[in-house]
Amino acid sequence: MIRQAALDALPVREALPGLVSALDAHGAAVLCAPPGTGKTTLVPLVLAGLVGGGPRRRVVVAEPRRIAARAAARRMAWLLGERTGGSVGFTVRGERVAGPGTVVEVVTTGVLLQRLQRDQELSGVDVVVLDECHERHLDADTVAAFLLDVRETLRPELRLVAASATTDSAGWARVLGGAPVVEAAGVSYPVETVWAPPTRPVRPPHGMRVDPAQLAHVASVVRRALAERSGDVLCFLPGVGEIARVAGQLGGVDAEVLQVHGRAPAAVQDAALTAADHRRVILATAVAESSLTVPGVRVVVDSGLAREPRVDHARGLGALATVRASRAAGRQRAGRAGREAPGAVYRCWTAAEDDRLPAFPAPEIRIADLAQFALQAACWGDPDAAGLALLDAPPAGAMAAAREVLVAVGAVDGDGRPTPRGLRMARLGLHPRLARALLDGSAALGARRAAELVALLSEEPPREYGDDLAAAWRAAGAGTDAYATRWRTEASRLTRAAAAAPAGSAAEPETGAGTGAAGSASEAAAAGSRPETGASSASPAFEARGAGRSPDDAAAGLVAALAFPERVARAKGAGAFLMASGTGAELGDGSGLRNAPWLAVAVADRPPHSASARIRLAAVIDEDTALAAAAHLRTDAEEVHWEDGDVVARAARRLGAIELAVRPLRTPEPALVRAALLDGLRTEGLGLLRWSADAEGLRARLGFLHRTLGGAWPDVADDAVLLARADDWLEPELSRARRRADLARIDAGQALNRLLPWATGEAVRLDELAPERIEVPSGSRIRVDYTSEQPVLAVKLQELFGLAETPRVAGVPVLVHLLSPAGRPAAVTADLASFWQGGYRAVRAELRGRYPKHPWPEDPATAEPTRHTNARLRRG
Repeated sequence: MIRQAALDALPVREALPGLVSALDAHGAAVLCAPPGTGKTTLVPLVLAGLVGGGPRRRVVVAEPRRIAARAAARRMAWLLGERTGGSVGFTVRGERVAGPGTVVEVVTTGVLLQRLQRDQELSGVDVVVLDECHERHLDADTVAAFLLDVRETLRPELRLVAASATTDSAGWARVLGGAPVVEAAGVSYPVETVWAPPTRPVRPPHGMRVDPAQLAHVASVVRRALAERSGDVLCFLPGVGEIARVAGQLGGVDAEVLQVHGRAPAAVQDAALTAADHRRVILATAVAESSLTVPGVRVVVDSGLAREPRVDHARGLGALATVRASRAAGRQRAGRAGREAPGAVYRCWTAAEDDRLPAFPAPEIRIADLAQFALQAACWGDPDAAGLALLDAPPAGAMAAAREVLVAVGAVDGDGRPTPRGLRMARLGLHPRLARALLDGSAALGARRAAELVALLSEEPPREYGDDLAAAWRAAGAGTDAYATRWRTEASRLTRAAAAAPAGSAAEPETGAGTGAAGSASEAAAAGSRPETGASSASPAFEARGAGRSPDDAAAGLVAALAFPERVARAKGAGAFLMASGTGAELGDGSGLRNAPWLAVAVADRPPHSASARIRLAAVIDEDTALAAAAHLRTDAEEVHWEDGDVVARAARRLGAIELAVRPLRTPEPALVRAALLDGLRTEGLGLLRWSADAEGLRARLGFLHRTLGGAWPDVADDAVLLARADDWLEPELSRARRRADLARIDAGQALNRLLPWATGEAVRLDELAPERIEVPSGSRIRVDYTSEQPVLAVKLQELFGLAETPRVAGVPVLVHLLSPAGRPAAVTADLASFWQGGYRAVRAELRGRYPKHPWPEDPATAEPTRHTNARLRRG
């Protein structure tokens, strides 16, 4: 029996006529409704015609999380007075509760994405509601883009609703082709904001690390909220580890402490969503932000932290990072406290900090690994995603890195088009790396064993399972915890998916439990089987080898290496390894893997400001397994390069950055030697050549003419410019050189002569325009220094007697450094005439007493220039 009173109490009902009209007129709409208004529950029921008397339509509601999908379906079924699986059902990965009479189906965005790839028309579906679209998960953005493409090309009658409480309504309206925005007024109860920052400074989060002082402060705020307020307390924390730590610090509180996250057992999740007759503290991740009403909650404690994906494309490492939550997330979290009654939110930061927070969370498409998105786009027929209607375009660098991964695993060809293997991989519901491991691992190990290992890699095991993948496999097989239960379910799903159909077929199942509520007993029994003791079917390409290791160890290593070939790593000693990607990696102290010669690294992260990654989960492998799994990284090449000050030539066999074997090359390729020599010149400079004084002088003269006259006179001042023209002036000497010593025999001055403008005839004027020496009145030929901006002529003062005008080169007056008889600077001038008339008297007065044997005439303009003393002049 329909619970009409509960339906009438949902505030979104006032916006329903406008929403229906918008869909009738435009086929798409953006619904903005505050938390608790009924947008997730009442709207689908009305659009399906289950309440309100409208025409019967089949509605699919897409939720970003499994817990939200199950909760929304159960709530709608309750409103209809039915059991889940009747008019309202749900489908999430590994579980489907629906039947032939299901009209409203709640699915995760990942499930909907798989359906669209199998059936682009989405046959039989009339309306799709994209709920909580503000979260900007990559699957949700992709689904929206695909649905818009379907509407434009195949099914213009398909209706779309983008719904959220805190979305970028203008952006979504634009993406939906100018769809109208329908707003629903909320009647949420008032929520008081209490600013509760730490009393002492705490370190900001970095990587996955959160300052323990911050978590201790959150726990103290929870205790404060329990003392100051009534009702249940919902506390938001970034991850499972932080939830466990805060739970440990809440011992002795007069309330039940529940830990709610994506890995929590279904019983715990259900307990959080069910009213209780006792007080509770619910510690939750972002799964509790959206689509859920947690009964009894009157207080929210918000740590202000969230987790976002990050990827290091250069090192092939992906991880989650702890960040400050956006203001939109803060509003969503605070709204949980005002769903049923007036409440309060305790924010563990200051009001001033709140103003500086980002408005919305970062879209995953900007920051995440895009390999799975790129494969979905390729299978959709748009490899570059250029034709997809996306709120944010995928970054070009991330897409290029994704394409490299897809080519390496055989999912796409060189043009980005999906291969038959790629089509099958896309339908497995896995990252392409894991899909490759499942398909190739199944051929070597059998579908069940490969599926069990891939299931371990698709959801990282708890830390208490250790860092040895094979040991974690055994622990999961024997385990009775929530992780082990989920692992068995996923392993069963993947086993069926791997064996269901030949490559390219569209028959793979999207879930792991058939159409019943929990799957068959036989499946559950199969899922609980322990790891086998041997491979069931070997592949010629991939075999689980490993002398001295158990078959389980070898199998774990093979699957991890197939999934992450760039992370196969060879030991360097003391628990340090070098991965094929070129990144160093280290095991923790006490790890049982420290003596392994090779590892396949399944999980690793790189702490900020650290050159090496930390290995979180890995398996022992041998060199043969590494070579087979990472065959595309194997190279046999001649390596000729500049190293330690000379040319090194060798033949090297490598696996990515890992050097497997090397031998000297006696006759390296001349072009490679030449390139190495040029690299040496770039690294150490042109000083490797033989530079005589004449050569240095020629370079300076040419530089002066280039600055002064330009034109055909070459730029020789910059080493990089000269090296760019190596063919013009260093040949053929450079081609004959083989090592550093050969460079030292190249006469740089003779080589530079090749750069003179011989073709124009200007080269013959070099000595005229920039003479190496200038003859002064005494008869001496003095070298000109062209290394400064203005040419310098350093000459003894007495040698210039009688010279009225300053010498010029290329029309530029030289800067005359007038020297004392001892060769020390006495004066500097670029205007000799003025110096003789004024400055000379001061110099004469200062120096004539110090150098009495040298002439110091009163009138230097008429005096005889000389290089000699007065005595020599008299003798002469």
